[in-house]
Amino acid sequence: MGVQGLTGFVEERGVFFTELRVRDTKLVIDGSSLYHRLCFAPAADFRRGGDYGAFAAAVRDFFGILRSCRVAPFVVLDGGRGAEDRKLPTRLSRGAGGCLAPLLTREAFVQALGRLGVPFVQCFAEADREIAALANSWGCPVLSLDSDFCVFDLAGGYCPLSHFQWESVRAADGPQGCYVPARCFSVDRFCRHFGRLNKSLLPLFAVMNGNDYVDLAALEAFFSKVRLPRGCAAGKGGKHLRLQGLLNWLSQFAEPAEAVENVLKYLKKHQREEIRELLCTSMEDYAPSDVNLEDFFQNGRYECEAARKAGVPQWVLDALAKGKLAPFIINALVLRSTILRVQVENMQRPSAHSAALPIRQVIYGLLLRVSQNTEAASPSKQTHELPVVCEFDRCQKTIKKTFVQAASPPTDFCDDRFPLDKLMEMSRSCRQMLLLETLGVKMSFLESVPSHLQLPVAVTCYWIRCSEPKVKLHQLKALLLMIVSGELHRINEDPALRAEDDGIAYNEFLKWKEKKLQNNDFDLDAAHGFCQWQCCLQMGLYLNQLLCTPFSEPDLSRLYTGTLVHRLYQELKSTPSVENLFILSQKMAQLYLILLNTVES
Repeated sequence: MGVQGLTGFVEERGVFFTELRVRDTKLVIDGSSLYHRLCFAPAADFRRGGDYGAFAAAVRDFFGILRSCRVAPFVVLDGGRGAEDRKLPTRLSRGAGGCLAPLLTREAFVQALGRLGVPFVQCFAEADREIAALANSWGCPVLSLDSDFCVFDLAGGYCPLSHFQWESVRAADGPQGCYVPARCFSVDRFCRHFGRLNKSLLPLFAVMNGNDYVDLAALEAFFSKVRLPRGCAAGKGGKHLRLQGLLNWLSQFAEPAEAVENVLKYLKKHQREEIRELLCTSMEDYAPSDVNLEDFFQNGRYECEAARKAGVPQWVLDALAKGKLAPFIINALVLRSTILRVQVENMQRPSAHSAALPIRQVIYGLLLRVSQNTEAASPSKQTHELPVVCEFDRCQKTIKKTFVQAASPPTDFCDDRFPLDKLMEMSRSCRQMLLLETLGVKMSFLESVPSHLQLPVAVTCYWIRCSEPKVKLHQLKALLLMIVSGELHRINEDPALRAEDDGIAYNEFLKWKEKKLQNNDFDLDAAHGFCQWQCCLQMGLYLNQLLCTPFSEPDLSRLYTGTLVHRLYQELKSTPSVENLFILSQKMAQLYLILLNTVES
């Protein structure tokens, strides 16, 4: 994320940082940077699909430390790709740089923030400008790991997460109390280093050097002809020399317009207007935002002109802001385009997301039905064709674009009484029925299942039916035992729910976990199957959210632990008695049988 090479450049030169003791302040946090930082903790094993319980514990510890230092956090999350989708080319060409966050990390993070009571907002699109505007209105620091924040002029400074030592909190002498040691990037120091470079030229530097929106190829002609200071011709001396040379070159200009004119002189005449427009449009990404997130944190709502222009219903924007709808939904609605995130799966097989395609088609059908009803203005233009959504998904080791037709909702839901913005007016049982019809499960099958597990159990029934290759019995049993372990952990933390035999069973489970695993091999085909289950669960969650949660949303921190499900799968193959892991707890033994019978029926 951010300006290419800039993080490495400023890290190598510590002179741009000041020491900071973070306490007694508001702190605006880039949520996407934070959850990626916490999920890639040194001990994390993301090959096995993520340990959401350990991740949620890290989130809890992080905000616990902030509270102890009297820091008031405000988390701002990115939303969709924006109505113009300008990041798409760089997003697809660069990929994720080898770090695959577990599929449901964002959802687990949003749930954890809700449980902890941490104020957060999810923006309509990319959140950088809104984060900068909010921090400047409060005069407080920004916490992120995105070098774009070196370009914004931030009153309270930018604290990179890599220098935010929250695990080494320190107690100070006197009444001020403890603080988090941190380092703060100083844009003033940075500009002074390059001969009093005008701050207003930093957005042009970011754009010319290459950021998430602009590819460098268009400006190669400039770099190949210009004499950058310090002999930094193209291709010589690496990225940092070019970056340093560009900053020194820009320092001779008083303001951006003058610098742009001098850039254009090096380009062919027929290219100049197009490149001028590209540079000027891209610099606007660093201009102050007109979205006032302070309104949201005070009143639970904010105005967003971009969302209004894109025709997003107010209830969808409100739900998105509160984290009750995912960015996936807004991308499908506004762009008719979605990107399906790759996991650690078998690259020789079709994408794990293939299993959840029918669920996605129903989501697309519900989202795009409004425009379908209004498009047919005259009988001659009437069409019965269903809307199409462009999906970007893995095919072997590349990304492939596929056009997917939306599904027509079941007959009972097809009339005009319930367009998208009337979904909330449907009865809960009606919305439950629509979700269960999509998953191919009858409500009567779920009656014996605890309400907070009904959605994941229905998804598991769907997974067994739709996954390819077929789910093995050991896989299914491992998954159900993992769900039971989460339930045992939940009731063990609540004395009102815990019986004596539950405590005994929990202690035995902990002893079993501490035993050395006989076979710790990584089974790629089993991993692929569990990836498919997460894909199905993700789309089940999104459909449930779109239908205004007719089913309770399961707590992901209790629901999926990748290292545990893989271990259970390996041990069930060699030691079938592991199926009796929770036999000492009457409640848990009974729950396991209920889940197994429900899914097998």
